[in-house]
Amino acid sequence: MRDKEHIRKSHNVTMLLYHIVLPARYRKEVFTKDVFDTLIATCQNIEKGYEIMFLEIGNDEDHVHFMVQGIPTMSVSAIIRIIKSITTTEIMNKHRMEIKQKLR
Repeated sequence: MRDKEHIRKSHNVTMLLYHIVLPARYRKEVFTKDVFDTLIATCQNIEKGYEIMFLEIGNDEDHVHFMVQGIPTMSVSAIIRIIKSITTTEIMNKHRMEIKQKLR
């Protein structure tokens, strides 16, 4: 999505990159094109509200890959918690019936 660049603050310059792989529940194939499009739009909104940049987002039908750039004051677990909670909420709000059928 973006080129890798350093994050510049008044007291430091950093480039922290994390490759995060998140499987769907029970490794079911829920990441259709519509669900993935919702995921991309949600990640763009996350970038606006948090100091997280999504450099790349990829998927198979049963998992999703993120290349994320963060800041030193935010732990990896905090980044993952933000990504998982917001994306799950948005995807379930828009695709609840489709996903519930696939999770059966």
